[in-house]
Amino acid sequence: MTDNILHQLTIQEAQRKFRSGEITAVELTRSALDRILGVDNQVKAYITLQPEAALEAARAADAARAQGKDAPLLGIPIAVKDSIITKGLTTTCGSKILENFIPPYDAAVTEKLRQAGAIILGKTNTDEFTMGSSTEHSAFFPTSNPWNLDAVPGGSSGGSAAAVAASETLAALGTDTGGSVRQPASLCGVVGLKPTYGRVSRYGIIAHGSSLDQVGPLTKSVADAAIMLGVIAGADPRDSTTLNAPVPNYLQELAEASFKGLKIGAPREYFIEGMNPAVEKAVRAALKTAEDQGAELVDISLPHTQYGIPVYYLISTAEASSNLSRYDGVRYGLRIPAEDMWQTFFETRAAGFGPEVKRRIMLGTYALSAGYYDAYYLKAQKVRTLLKRDFEAAFQQVDVIFTPSVPDVAFNKGQKMDDPLQMYLSDIFTVTANLAGICGISIPCGFERGLPIGLQILGPALGESAILKAAYAYEQATEWGKQRPEI
Repeated sequence: MTDNILHQLTIQEAQRKFRSGEITAVELTRSALDRILGVDNQVKAYITLQPEAALEAARAADAARAQGKDAPLLGIPIAVKDSIITKGLTTTCGSKILENFIPPYDAAVTEKLRQAGAIILGKTNTDEFTMGSSTEHSAFFPTSNPWNLDAVPGGSSGGSAAAVAASETLAALGTDTGGSVRQPASLCGVVGLKPTYGRVSRYGIIAHGSSLDQVGPLTKSVADAAIMLGVIAGADPRDSTTLNAPVPNYLQELAEASFKGLKIGAPREYFIEGMNPAVEKAVRAALKTAEDQGAELVDISLPHTQYGIPVYYLISTAEASSNLSRYDGVRYGLRIPAEDMWQTFFETRAAGFGPEVKRRIMLGTYALSAGYYDAYYLKAQKVRTLLKRDFEAAFQQVDVIFTPSVPDVAFNKGQKMDDPLQMYLSDIFTVTANLAGICGISIPCGFERGLPIGLQILGPALGESAILKAAYAYEQATEWGKQRPEI
């Protein structure tokens, strides 16, 4: 296989070629770096690259394999979202306030990637502090959708999704606070998995909404998502919210994937007026495919779904306003000196934060302020409990739930920048999983005007095996996941 198309491989395909001696990690990494050089001036998926360090890691991976060693990601080039801490490699979180921040330690997931033998190519673009649905809120530049360079890739993990779709990496990590892995996966036609809250450590993740954030993989196939999740999942004493539950061999379990006897819920609240008819048609067709292969479709209701967006934008902004108070120009990041401490705070934060981050800090601070806390934040938390109960009741009846990932295909850059509410509605089908703490995956299920459509499969808490198996069964029954953009 020639070097110039190795970047098109999946993780699983690359592993097979490593073991048969057909390719080396250096050849694969060079192919990925050449691909980045060839197309990233158009896609703009990466904020920071480390080609020399990547090639050095590739040489080390080849040497380890020559000694008979192996690991789940040995020699596999991976991209990491720029909200995930990487020791010695600039981590900006898409913000001017952290433009020159070089962390002295690794996030838990970064450590796990390195331990599994992965080669970190660089850091991918994100909406500033992961606040956005289009990657247009990055302080540096917007990322393009590889299927149509005038369209957005989704957000906030748009850089990671675009890099995977354009084969500028074999896989990537993103973070998902309200859909930030699944929504860009849908718009870019790749696989994006949001694990159960607590399944993956948040240690070293730049916080947005601490009760919502979760790290997840973006990949070219469901099997690759299973491999990546197997690497990053597990309890971590440095993150007290992680769950002390055994990590299954997700990849091995895919061998049992089948729709036979599977009960799939189709929630009526997720097929709504105003969504693109092509999206509804594609998801209904996916349900029919599952039914034809032996699944039982169950009409279910998640009655509090309509409150998902307002509840999410109260809780996430409240938590963000608290989390972002640490950027004060004193400890790290941008510092604009002024005549006193308070003025230094004001000047630093005014210059360092972009308009969307400032908007959310103000919304969140208002929701937490005296006199409004009970009316907004506390009430939102109570409704969150009702949303969680909706899912618990639904999973008494069904194994998994099928919904659209996003109500439409990718929109053009600039189209929603002046209308934040329209932008927020892009996450209408994804925020509920974060509020309920359950798991979800988005996989390709069709196209409209040459742009991908995503199918979202939701599972109960710690139900990753169930959603991966359902996603794999669907992927095997269709050709949607094999299509790649011509860029």
